[in-house]
Amino acid sequence: MNYLRDLIHRLRNGESERRVARDLGISRTTVAKYRQWAEGQGYLEAERQLPDEATLLAALGAAPGPPQMPSSVEPYHAVVAELLQQKVEMMAIFQRLQEDYGYRGSYSSVRRYVHRVWPDTPEAFVRVHTAPGEEVQVDFGAAGQVYDPRLGRARTAYVFVATLCYSRHQYAELVFDQTIPTWIGLHRRMFESWGGVVQRVVPDNLKAAVKEALVHDPVLGEAYRRMAQHYGFVISPTRPRTPRHKGKVENGVHYVARSFIAGRQFLDIHSANQRLAVWVQQCAGTREHGTTHQAPLDLFHTYERPALLPLPEEPFTLEEIHQVKVRSDCHVVIDKSFYSAPYVYVGQIVDAHINERMVLLYRDNELVATHPRCQSPGEWQTRLEHYPEEKAAYLQATPDVCRQRAAVLGPAAQAVVDGLLADRPLNRLRSVQAILRLEEGYGRERLEAACARALHFGDTRYRRIKEILRAGLDREPLAEEVELIPTHAHLFARSGTEFFDVATHHEEVATC
Repeated sequence: MNYLRDLIHRLRNGESERRVARDLGISRTTVAKYRQWAEGQGYLEAERQLPDEATLLAALGAAPGPPQMPSSVEPYHAVVAELLQQKVEMMAIFQRLQEDYGYRGSYSSVRRYVHRVWPDTPEAFVRVHTAPGEEVQVDFGAAGQVYDPRLGRARTAYVFVATLCYSRHQYAELVFDQTIPTWIGLHRRMFESWGGVVQRVVPDNLKAAVKEALVHDPVLGEAYRRMAQHYGFVISPTRPRTPRHKGKVENGVHYVARSFIAGRQFLDIHSANQRLAVWVQQCAGTREHGTTHQAPLDLFHTYERPALLPLPEEPFTLEEIHQVKVRSDCHVVIDKSFYSAPYVYVGQIVDAHINERMVLLYRDNELVATHPRCQSPGEWQTRLEHYPEEKAAYLQATPDVCRQRAAVLGPAAQAVVDGLLADRPLNRLRSVQAILRLEEGYGRERLEAACARALHFGDTRYRRIKEILRAGLDREPLAEEVELIPTHAHLFARSGTEFFDVATHHEEVATC
């Protein structure tokens, strides 16, 4: 419209079509067409007033658009509309058009047609502002290959970045992994560098922080949960696949990657972290931030640092966490030492939290066992209640314990137990344990009577005592004691008189 007004004004002043076309950047043919139209309407006369916009629009009509070829998807408009209403992906729509309707066009045609006919509605977002010391967002970014002096080779490194949401001041550090001990150590050093603790930490849903990423009820890792309780901050994980919820640290990661890491070579990871700490203070901290338009370090010292929670007297310590399997003997192996776990977890994986003095075993965030940490390889830490009841009973019934139980039953039971345990070389502990268990089925009095009967007949085996109880012989009175003939005495078949007569006969024969 402005071009047309300018064109008519220039033609009124007697400028040539060539000059008008050159100055306005249009062709001479277009200038000639508009000149012919303006002369027919009388607009080139000096005393005639230029037309208003409505008159020009009515005379010229809408501006012609670029030429367009009809889409190959147009014949299938109703089918595509129905599939989109059913939330079918565009690739699936393209495949169904090929399989069911013989469509021969390209996937790009389907995508362009869908975006043109059913354009996406832009989503509006709310920028969240936080108070000083209220929130920090943390995340990892790729850092390329960095030399590891401990292994003597280059390894893939990651940069941990934490951005305070009010001041935009940062903490950054290069690491080689994203394991739980590393994650805990990074948070501890982050708080120590700031001299205080924020009220809320917003992490991504990495495994070191969130064990199960859910929208409404995420399950935190046990170590991270305990650290939050120790320092007094709350954990607010982002929703899965929504990085915009921690946009401040996302931008911070990109800024560190582009401004510090890109184009630099480091001697090793230690020198890299030293230079990174200086860069955060002298470069990133003193620049004018694009959103706050102030230096992050100035805002931190003025407003954010006084608002941080105080550090605890003792830092949170967590040496390491291992996933270990409960073996069939109800023990797990940690650093070549053995720790018992409840038998119901045999064959399952548990989390072992190891610190300087204790070993704690967790299963799905539930504490199942606690042990003092072994001081040397090969040591055992066993709690009998972790065994099945029948297995624990065997370990608990030591010879001394069996003697004590037998003394309570009575003198006969005590004599049986003492005699069996004194028998050598055969170990009779199992027999003694089995005899004492008979009390559960027959009672104390009957077992004592059975032991007395077994002693009377000189057979104190477990099998014999059990047979006495089954047959009820323990209720029968014992017979009178019979004086037994010593086994070394010899009996004669004839009386002494017979021997005397035979001797006299032999004397008479010898005289004759």
